[in-house]
Amino acid sequence: MTDAWQAELPKQYDHHGAQERWYSFWKSKGYFHAEVDSSREPFTIVMPPPNVTGALHLGHALNNTLQDILIRLKRMQGYNALWMPGTDHAGIATQAVVERRLIEQEGKTRHDLGREELVRRIWQWKEEYAERILKQLGEMGCSCDWERTRFTLDDICARAVRQTFY
Repeated sequence: MTDAWQAELPKQYDHHGAQERWYSFWKSKGYFHAEVDSSREPFTIVMPPPNVTGALHLGHALNNTLQDILIRLKRMQGYNALWMPGTDHAGIATQAVVERRLIEQEGKTRHDLGREELVRRIWQWKEEYAERILKQLGEMGCSCDWERTRFTLDDICARAVRQTFY
């Protein structure tokens, strides 16, 4: 080895930088995206959507790692593999978290705010935490089709629920 070659190597491996570069490369090439392709057998995983009540925990990391291993295997085997990510509204649990935060930070209850303002705050919470959760999934290297991300109260999901149950 030459001294010039050795001088170019960093003293410590930057795993964060490497992960960021590779993940960005894979996403930019569309490696996680699945298009309808009748010539290949489909394989789909719908991610059990994490609740927007907070951050991901170790159980999410384990579950999503196992799903990621499986979806990558199926891609390598030639399947038209789709891993669809999403988040769940968690209804009453999210409302409870937002109400607790209101009391702790502002000394107010939901009755002080009124229905419209409470609903606005809950949606604000959802935006913040759904974004955080999806970012965490990306940082774990999850190879989801991010173009198909769903939220359990988005129009597509709500329409499916209405068609199924009403």
